[in-house]
Amino acid sequence: MSVIDRVRGGITAEASAVLVVNLVPLVGVLVFGWNAATLVAIYWFELAVMSFWAVVRAVFAGRPSEFVPEMLIVGALADRPTAIPIPFTGVGIQLSTLPVIAVLAPMLAVVWFVVGTLTVGVVGSGALEGDAIDTVTLAVFAIFLGEGGRTALEYFYRRGYREHSAQTAIHGVFWRGAVLFFVGLFCSFVAAVADPSLASDEPIGDANPTIAGGVLLVGIVLTKFGFDLVGVYRDQLTAYGESYCVDLELTVEPPAHEAVEASLADDYRRVRPTVGGRLLATTSHAKRPPVTLFVGVFPAVFALGGVWSGAIGLVIVAVVVPLTLVHVDYWLRYAGVEYRVGDDAIVAYDRLFRTPLWRVEAWDESGVRVERDRLDEFLETSTVIVELPDSEHDRRLSGLYEVEPVLEVFDRQPDGADVD
Repeated sequence: MSVIDRVRGGITAEASAVLVVNLVPLVGVLVFGWNAATLVAIYWFELAVMSFWAVVRAVFAGRPSEFVPEMLIVGALADRPTAIPIPFTGVGIQLSTLPVIAVLAPMLAVVWFVVGTLTVGVVGSGALEGDAIDTVTLAVFAIFLGEGGRTALEYFYRRGYREHSAQTAIHGVFWRGAVLFFVGLFCSFVAAVADPSLASDEPIGDANPTIAGGVLLVGIVLTKFGFDLVGVYRDQLTAYGESYCVDLELTVEPPAHEAVEASLADDYRRVRPTVGGRLLATTSHAKRPPVTLFVGVFPAVFALGGVWSGAIGLVIVAVVVPLTLVHVDYWLRYAGVEYRVGDDAIVAYDRLFRTPLWRVEAWDESGVRVERDRLDEFLETSTVIVELPDSEHDRRLSGLYEVEPVLEVFDRQPDGADVD
């Protein structure tokens, strides 16, 4: 199929839902006599509906969210190609989705509130007066059902969730929020121009609908509809632009799960961290996320100001918080992992979710070294680090009592032992 054919691929369920959603305000203007203020209000409620269904799609996105693997906690979750299964549905919640929802769901609520302040707040209190309340309620319910039906059909029934991460599933709402903001400003401008009797300090809800109605119908509804169509067909527009060597950058491709080959010879050996090696993070691991060290800046600020009581309290926080974060990150990465060692490969296996995490062949490494710090000496453990030339980060086998089975895979001695 050519690029042009993909652009002309027909009306999708998403485009049909957008068409229905934008027909609602047209019907409101033509049949129920909505004014400009009511239109802006309905668009604000539409943003709330879109945000709700976007969060639903983000929760059940089938691809992992993209984070830097070295990031504290979220990097550990992103490094886990596992999902929490939802019984009898065939879908699951990616572990890397959890921090995205924790951050973006409240952010969407803030965006909705701010957009409402800058749009509905501008149109005044006449947006939902009289019979408009009943019709707007029915319209919002229709929009909710339309967007929900589209999500159920394309995202779940047709398994569109397999092509999205939580980040890509939710980013379209921010586009719609921006569209609504500019539509609200445009609505104010058109109303003021269309009704010359409207004073500069009066809300556009006071505009004469017989004067501004036709202009608003064309200028607001169709403009918003056009922007919504750009959001729907952004993939096709990107492909069309690429055919003419124009990079529109309208799409973001989420990362996909890379299948890990877990098969080994029948006589493979299981190497597991010791109990102490699972529970206590080593110094080398604590050095990896330096962001926790910035917590110590705050006690210094209080101390320089002479507020010693606050400084002492923050000193305790500056010690407890980084240690807690580092250990949570360490537990997520290593507590439930065992290493299956074969003749020429090592497979890291998550025993909790029963899935392989990564595989290293004997010929993949560009360097092997062993790290030990004072805590390792006390626990009689070591950390084996396998350096990979084509990988974003090395493979670390932490908390091991015996490192010889791991080193035998590579048939070599380590490059050196690092002792802290």
